[in-house]
Parts: sequence; C-alpha cells; structure tokens
Amino acid sequence: MLLPIPDVLTADQVLRARQILDEAEWVDGRVTAGHQSSRAKDNMQLSEGSPAARELGGMILAALEQNALFISAALPARVFPPLFNRYQGGQAFGTHVDNAIRQVTGTPHRIRTDLSATLFYTGPDEYEGGELVVEDTYGTHNVKLPAGHLILYPSTSLHHVRPVTRGARIASFFWIQSMIRDDGERTLLFDLDVAIQRINGGGNDPSTAVQLTGIYHNLLRRWADV
Repeated sequence: MLLPIPDVLTADQVLRARQILDEAEWVDGRVTAGHQSSRAKDNMQLSEGSPAARELGGMILAALEQNALFISAALPARVFPPLFNRYQGGQAFGTHVDNAIRQVTGTPHRIRTDLSATLFYTGPDEYEGGELVVEDTYGTHNVKLPAGHLILYPSTSLHHVRPVTRGARIASFFWIQSMIRDDGERTLLFDLDVAIQRINGGGNDPSTAVQLTGIYHNLLRRWADV
C-alpha cells in the first residue's frame, strides 16, 4: 500500500522546522547508508542526534501519535527516530531497497523496517526534479507532495529520488515496524477500518458495501483451501 497522508504537520510547524533546518549543519548523506545504498546515494543529511534532529524528530513523532490516518494505515509498533535530508544541485538517490533491519544509533534497539515514510518540508514549486519514485506490482509512482504531507509505502519497494535540478528538496525520512508484518494483511485491516469509520459516520455511501465485499472475498481468497 502506497498512501499519502496530508497535513501531518501544520503550516506553523513547517515554518518553525524550516527555520531550524536553515540554520543546521549538514553532512554527507552516505553516513547512514548501507553498502549497496552508499553507491547510489548523493545528498546531505543532518547529523543523527544533533539538537536540530532531536527537536524536529520529537515534533514529528508527537504529530504522528495524533494522526488517525497514519495509525490506521501503519499500525505502528516502533518508529525509527526521524532523519533529515536535502537534495540540490543535481543530487539524487539511485534505485535501492531500504535495509530490513535498522539499528537505533547509540542504543541497543533495532527495528524491522516494514514501512518507509518521507515527510516533505519543501513544496513542489520550490524545486524541480526530486520526485520520489516508488515501484510496486502496479508500476511506478511519482511522489512530490506539499510541505507538511507524508508518503507511506512498503519498505520492500524499489525506489529512488530523481535529480534535483533547481532549488532544494528538504524532507524527513524514517521507518516503521508495524504490529502487522505482512503488507497485504495490513492493507486489508486498513480497508476494513476505513469502512467501519464510514458506517459509524452515518454515511450512506454505496461504495462502502463494495469495499466490505472486497475485503470479505480477499480474506476468503487468502484463507480458503479448495
């Protein structure tokens, strides 16, 4: 499931974050890349554990805790402390798959990366290029969202960031270990939750019956032995 989540951060939070990011010290992004990714990665990052990264990471985690759409879609068990990157002057990140296990720097904790997330701090009109391109069974998807919006997608996906040819693309990226490991099962639960919310909202949308029927048959297809 590839899902855009709007307005994770408010306009005021984005403005505050941009002020912090403009004053922060950036380092070579390859410091957090694995062996394969380091050969494809060309960007800048905030140092992990820097005061700016800690403040902004706390802002993001607090916002996610209050975001019902994120909770329903991700069913998070653990969230990796958010990291921050910047692309400009032709920088890009070639096609890669995120590491399956991430060590939380400075701790004994590790998480399994079930879901990847990118939260945008710059709007589409502020830079050219820089699309996040995610590949799945239905083809490729180009993602370029407004500031404060987030894209959530399976960490098993091949993906890349196209070169930024004008301006700067600034974002946060992080991973989620879900309570539900399998993406197909997690998607079914999300669809079911959305349908339940529609019913509880008192709506009479006929698409709800279609959605519930689809969930039933997809569960039957998953479990039936004929």
